[in-house]
Amino acid sequence: MALIKKHLEFIDEELPIFSNLEEAIEFFQSNSDLDKKYYVIEEISKLEGGYDYLISYLAHDCNSKDICSKISTVISSANVEDVPIKSIMDLLKLKNAYIRNIGMSILSYFGDSMKDKIVEFLRGDDRNLRIYAVNILGDVNFAESRNMLLELLKKEQDINVAMTAVDYMGEIGELADIPLLESLKERFKGDFYAEFALDNAIKLIRG
Repeated sequence: MALIKKHLEFIDEELPIFSNLEEAIEFFQSNSDLDKKYYVIEEISKLEGGYDYLISYLAHDCNSKDICSKISTVISSANVEDVPIKSIMDLLKLKNAYIRNIGMSILSYFGDSMKDKIVEFLRGDDRNLRIYAVNILGDVNFAESRNMLLELLKKEQDINVAMTAVDYMGEIGELADIPLLESLKERFKGDFYAEFALDNAIKLIRG
């Protein structure tokens, strides 16, 4: 009977309500019970700055696949407008393949709702953000990835951004895209890296 009573007491235990992110983080870090951690992860996501903390935790501190998976699920269920997309994109740069895959999974789950964010990055002045956006289109391979890369390549003047897109076109491009790729040889004429990347992409498309 003592064991049953102890179990019932645990079930009836009230979990705390947090008034700020700091309280929730302290509870999360001080508890080893998995169910309590699951609970507080969901609570953290409801607080201002919560998604920033959860993504940072994924990037730097997440050693438990159970916890990482729970965080991924919570973030994936959010509205894309509430989530720091750039921080999720940064997960794709990490050496940890498991966390990189989580980042791709989250972005893929957002699907079409990501389109406006990606277009915003592609049209921005920040070259690094444009490269990140291209990597998302190539790695996650949304339904519109190919068309969005083609639109970028029609105007992109930065060779690093353009050739990042060209590399992915070698994977997802179609025969109809070859004339555009050929035209880029003139835009980046005299650059050996560009010529090599373009020839390689065209070769891959042709099979």
